[in-house]
Amino acid sequence: MAKRPLDNLFTERLWRTVKCEEVYLKDYASPNDARRSLNHYFQFYNTNRLHQSLASQTPAPISFLNGNQPTDNLPLFVS
Repeated sequence: MAKRPLDNLFTERLWRTVKCEEVYLKDYASPNDARRSLNHYFQFYNTNRLHQSLASQTPAPISFLNGNQPTDNLPLFVS
């Protein structure tokens, strides 16, 4: 299957944002501390942080309108 130039764009942009707004600003004491902090950040990112590309809305209501289910109960694994 041929790769398209934009295949990775959204994932790369998300991780750039996570690193700049969360990871680089914190000094995690342990992997568990990092996991808790990242879970909190993703909760904020999906429900409170306004996104310019979504007309200043949050991703959660837009995603749920499209029939997606919440993933709050899924664990975040940090290696």
